[in-house]
Amino acid sequence: MGVFVLLPLVLPLTAWPVARLAEQRLHPRTVTWLLTVTAAVLGLCSTVCLALLMVVGTAQLPGNPLPDGWSDDEVREAVPYDEIAGQAAIPALLAVVSGCGRLLWRHHRVRRRAERSLAGLPRRTVAVLPDAAPYAYALPDRGRSRGRGRGRGRVVVSTGMLSRLTSGERRALFAHERAHLTARHHRFLLLVQLAARANPFLRPLRTAVSYTVERWADEEAAGVVRSRRTVARAIGRAALIAGAAPGVGPGVGPGAALAGFAAPGPVPRRVAALLHPAPTAHAWPSLFTAVGVAVWTAAAGTAISALSSANSAVTLFLVLKAATPL
Repeated sequence: MGVFVLLPLVLPLTAWPVARLAEQRLHPRTVTWLLTVTAAVLGLCSTVCLALLMVVGTAQLPGNPLPDGWSDDEVREAVPYDEIAGQAAIPALLAVVSGCGRLLWRHHRVRRRAERSLAGLPRRTVAVLPDAAPYAYALPDRGRSRGRGRGRGRVVVSTGMLSRLTSGERRALFAHERAHLTARHHRFLLLVQLAARANPFLRPLRTAVSYTVERWADEEAAGVVRSRRTVARAIGRAALIAGAAPGVGPGVGPGAALAGFAAPGPVPRRVAALLHPAPTAHAWPSLFTAVGVAVWTAAAGTAISALSSANSAVTLFLVLKAATPL
């Protein structure tokens, strides 16, 4: 395997420039797909390589259940700095598994809590809760409504939010949340959050996607309302209302699991983007621009990471197979 097994652990650094530049120059839908796929592949590759290193490290521990041949010199020579890297990979992989498990549990808990808050309400696409606290978020279905259309779910909004918005701003709010449901933005958010747990170097991509899914929904809402200024005003007003409130929702907020209209984040950047002309949906940067170089650098880093992890997995499999007594 050589140093190839270590490359996927640091190659996420190649995606940092695109996480910043692409969100400024490309359509948010394009950026969301680009960064999510990149983060998912890089996170998976780094986890695979940690697992490969852990196998070698575990084989060196006394009393381990692995075959004795897996600790032979031939196996250890396949890993650079086998004593340090192999044993360090054990707690690192355990931390990754633990972090991803906690994230999935939190995601499930937030969804369940949100669903319980809607118990007893009519099953409609919009759920208005009689609550003075201002909040609004998209609650996707849990897969039980297949066959009833793609992107089904519920828009949850409090009377405290609706009472402080004008009719045009309310239209913008509902269009924004329906865009989250239709595009399944919660899946993008969950993927990049898992990737960031797998490799801390992917946290900038998680932050960028959290912003671009909101920008994506903003653009969809602007197309429905046909007024970018109305959507910008609604976002600014909702953020001010939510920021001045002591709490968000009846024990449930969008958090990291659900996309929310007034979710905390770079609201001034979202408003400023809506006060400019709409981005071109199908534009792709030239290689001779800063964002073009960043995109191709991230693509090259992702491809090298995938090849390195595949090469390391095949190599270690063959080495372990040769070292295993028949």
